[in-house]
Amino acid sequence: MEETKELIQQRCDKLNEIREFGVNPYPHHYEPTHTTSVIHRDFADVQETPAETQRIRIAGRIMTKRDHGKSSFAHLQDSDGRIQIYVRRDKVGAEPYLIYRRFDIGDIIGVEGVVFRTRTGELTVLADVVQLLSKSLRPLPEKWHGLQDKQTRYRQRYADLIMNPEVKNVFIKRTQIVQAIRDMLNARSFIEVETPVLQPIYGGASARPFTTYHHTLEQSLYLRIANELYLKRLIVGGFERVYEFSRDFRNEGMDRNHNPEFTMLELYQAYADYLQIMELTETLIAHTVERVHGTMKIPYQAHEIDFTPPWCRLTMVDAVREFSGIDTLSLSADELYTEAVNAGIGLAGDESKGEITAELFDAFVEPKLIQPTFITDYPIEVSPFAKKKPDNPEFVERFEFFISGMEVGNAFSELNDPVDQRQRFIEQANRLERGDEEAFMVDEDYLRALEYGMPPTGGLGIGIDRLTMLLTNQHSIRDVILFPQMRPES
Repeated sequence: MEETKELIQQRCDKLNEIREFGVNPYPHHYEPTHTTSVIHRDFADVQETPAETQRIRIAGRIMTKRDHGKSSFAHLQDSDGRIQIYVRRDKVGAEPYLIYRRFDIGDIIGVEGVVFRTRTGELTVLADVVQLLSKSLRPLPEKWHGLQDKQTRYRQRYADLIMNPEVKNVFIKRTQIVQAIRDMLNARSFIEVETPVLQPIYGGASARPFTTYHHTLEQSLYLRIANELYLKRLIVGGFERVYEFSRDFRNEGMDRNHNPEFTMLELYQAYADYLQIMELTETLIAHTVERVHGTMKIPYQAHEIDFTPPWCRLTMVDAVREFSGIDTLSLSADELYTEAVNAGIGLAGDESKGEITAELFDAFVEPKLIQPTFITDYPIEVSPFAKKKPDNPEFVERFEFFISGMEVGNAFSELNDPVDQRQRFIEQANRLERGDEEAFMVDEDYLRALEYGMPPTGGLGIGIDRLTMLLTNQHSIRDVILFPQMRPES
């Protein structure tokens, strides 16, 4: 810490010296003509003789600097990459060179000159004008020792991006993923919309919300845990295909797959059921993988994931039977409870048969689903917004899809019976009164919307952060969120 303070003081002293030369160390404007990637492309054939016919202007951050008396080499980094610059006193002038010698690694500068190739073969800009654009007062972390700590990298993402170009590439790829999804949905006549983040009644998922207060309205509001109920209001209103990339907030635990603030794609298609949405999901994800990677097979951690449709499909009951050996359909609720406890599942004792089935799935099945797999037909107790299966009302038309042991998406044949929906809301409200912090309240306005009539509808939610983890081979959700939530810095 003392060493850092001393280095900062040294840089502050240099800043004052630069000001004494009459130089503004933080000018308002600079216009580069080239980026580093364009220089490497357009001047690939340049040899040791400078290309005097074309002058260039670049801007970037000094990442290395080697001073040799009357000359200096440095590497400049911009958003595209790096390039070497060569600064000579006889070229830029005695006083400008004296000022340049007070520049540090981390400073942002503009360079004007010509391009040549050094004797070692490195493409280089020979500078005749060097301008300070922003004096860096804090030294950059040392790459191999100062920026390996994950906590530091997440807290100081700005420094992480400067020092680790591969991190920037992850977030560029995230943008490509979102754009590929958006392009396909737009091509299929889906309309992108925006719905409220601040909601008077939260719903659409089972989660504990963040609560805030609006002083003018004198009303408690909640950060949305999902945008589902608002998008389905739009289906009622006549939008037949809608989607939204929504920021959602859940006041829950944090681990490699969960962050309190995250991004979901939610879409709803009128006159579709969950089987049609399943086909759309396969096509959408396969299209995205192909757009981003150019292939259907990509590495993720220790596995190669093959996204080629069609994907494996299993009902939840069949999956539990296959991976745990427990046939939930043949057992009563009490018998299933005993089997689950004997299998090591921690239960409170008041769970329904459907809830126990879901617990068995989480423990025995989910971690083993490496290749893309649809799990279908969930117990009604864990699916308050899905339609019952016509042939078995204990289960609903719902699927989730899993990749590398991780749930990535969730879909329903949406419940559009207002009477049935009201009853399920009441059951949730009763659970809330009994202390279940993840249950939700009755949403009378949503019920009113359903009473106007909602067509048969299929809905889908995809976790964009988790999908990005898979398509960029990142272990933790924090590696694909630019500014993940962190504990207070001690």
